[in-house]
Amino acid sequence: MNHINRKKLPSPCWLLEETLLQKNLELIEEIKNKSGAKVLLALKGYALWKSFPLIKPYLDGCCASGLHEAKLAHETFSKEVHTYSPAFKEEEIEEIAQISHHLVFNSPEQFKRFATQAKNINPNLSLGLRLNPEYSESPKEIYNPCGLNSRLGTTLANLDKSVLEQCDGLHFHALCEQDSDALENVLKNFEEKFGPYILQMKWINFGGGHHITRKGYDMEKLIILINNFKEKYNVEVYLEPGEAIGWETGTLITTVLDIVHNGMDIAILDSSAEAHMPDTIIMPYRAEVRGAAKAGEKAYNYRLAGNTCLAGDIMGDYSFDAPLKIGDRVIFEDQMHYTMVKATTFNGIKLPSIAIEKEDGNVEVVREFRYEDFKGRLS
Repeated sequence: MNHINRKKLPSPCWLLEETLLQKNLELIEEIKNKSGAKVLLALKGYALWKSFPLIKPYLDGCCASGLHEAKLAHETFSKEVHTYSPAFKEEEIEEIAQISHHLVFNSPEQFKRFATQAKNINPNLSLGLRLNPEYSESPKEIYNPCGLNSRLGTTLANLDKSVLEQCDGLHFHALCEQDSDALENVLKNFEEKFGPYILQMKWINFGGGHHITRKGYDMEKLIILINNFKEKYNVEVYLEPGEAIGWETGTLITTVLDIVHNGMDIAILDSSAEAHMPDTIIMPYRAEVRGAAKAGEKAYNYRLAGNTCLAGDIMGDYSFDAPLKIGDRVIFEDQMHYTMVKATTFNGIKLPSIAIEKEDGNVEVVREFRYEDFKGRLS
């Protein structure tokens, strides 16, 4: 590991601040203590495993979406591993079963195909089925697990009740960056459809999308909902936050490489929205930039753009108090979740380095990427 002054960090670079991560974990701990719920880290949203030593004391384990995430959880977190996949593969189920504590199937067909085999491999395995309550208040349809014709989870009409005899628990996921009032409405629909079956279970997994660490989140309502549900059904409750763990805990540091003019000033950065911040294009959303405002609000306006050949590789239009210059650092806020887990080497662009600022203020560069990382993904 390489200790370095923050101003001398390589660019581009993701920088995690452990003091900010600690604050999020303390909020999670409060919910756990007051509700008795178990909380898992959703690796699909945040998987910076070099930070796991700080996270592990606060959480009960990880939820994985397949073999590779399950192996990462097993090797680097070493607590509970809960594995779900829209569809498991025959050649992977043995290894997944060996290292998982909970195994959740997406459909009755997958359950019947693999449940007995998985249980024979690991008799201590707790089996579950993901259900679709067919209700969600997700703000974006692309992130709506319960949307029309969704493949995620089993609807009541498609439920084969025979598989429930082998089930220890049920799983649902219906939220996306939402408050506990949305969960309350989801639970009403979940109970209306599946209430009789909940009583047969040992645990219910409320999935992810709980925006627990966002300012203004109604934690007290969440705690009440969990406690009331546990008392009513006598089950253990799990939550699977991913984004909420990494929320506002770090940045993506970039550098201005050139400034061109075509109807407006365009600053080309040594990063990429397409490759390093894909959700800004997919969702889409506008990432906040430190010291900047919306276009027109400050004196100097720029379009921030990526250094790839994709015409639409654009972060957005921003305004600054002073003109940007070649070599200036441009810092994107809140870039720890759904960034490095989704990043690519599209167009051969270099992946950002990864650095961690420790609680004592020391900064360590924990990973730098090179040409070999790009070449090694290809053949």
